[in-house]
This record gives sequence, C-alpha cells and structure tokens, in this order.
Amino acid sequence: MQSNKFKNTHVTYAPKQKPLKNDNDNFSQQKVTFDDTPLFFPAGMEKAFLLIYFLTLPYIAGLMFLFFYVGEGKTELFLSINEESSFILTWAIGYEIIAALLLMYIVKMAISFSVTRAKRSGRKNFQRP
Repeated sequence: MQSNKFKNTHVTYAPKQKPLKNDNDNFSQQKVTFDDTPLFFPAGMEKAFLLIYFLTLPYIAGLMFLFFYVGEGKTELFLSINEESSFILTWAIGYEIIAALLLMYIVKMAISFSVTRAKRSGRKNFQRP
C-alpha cells in the first residue's frame, strides 16, 4: 500500500461571493416620475398639463423653425409662409424637431450612464485563480 505524503494537508476554499447589485444597474430600469421632469406639473393636473405641453411646445418649435430657418429671420417672409401653412403642418415640423432633440438627449444620457458605471466599477486586474 502506498501512503500519500500529503495526507494531512487540507485545502479549503471560501465560496465566491456575488458582488452587491445596485438597483440602477440598467439604464432602462431607472424609475421616471413627473418630479424628475423640468416641466411644470401641478399636483392632480398632470395629464391636463401634459396635453397642453404636447400641443403647444411642438407648435412653438415649428414656428421658431419657420421663422429662423425657412424665413431667415425676416418678418415679411415668415408671415407669408405662415399664412399658407396650417396648424398641423407647423405642429408636425416642431414635433419632429423636438423628437430628434429628445432622442439625442436620451442617447447622451445612456452614454454618460455607461461611462460613469464603467468608472465606478473600475478596471480590475486579472489574477489567475
């Protein structure tokens, strides 16, 4: 019979612990409330003001686009363009402008979120087990 010379040596390994998980690890999992928005929402009238903002903000953005970009800032040219365009057309132009700006803002927030998350976790040195 052969005896093992390492018979009394006993190696124990600690179980690997899972890292603490933050609730906001995913950008899409963050909670969004009306309190986080920069627009004014009085308590109890959030839906009414949301409808007002949905109708007026794109129209104002469309008017500004028509005045500064299409009308080149000239009042006479803007008034002649505005007479021929309808409310829906001006609103649709403003809606597209606001939608593009919001999409760019969302992409910017997602990129900055991933950058701060990468900085927070830090680069860990690889070690052989």
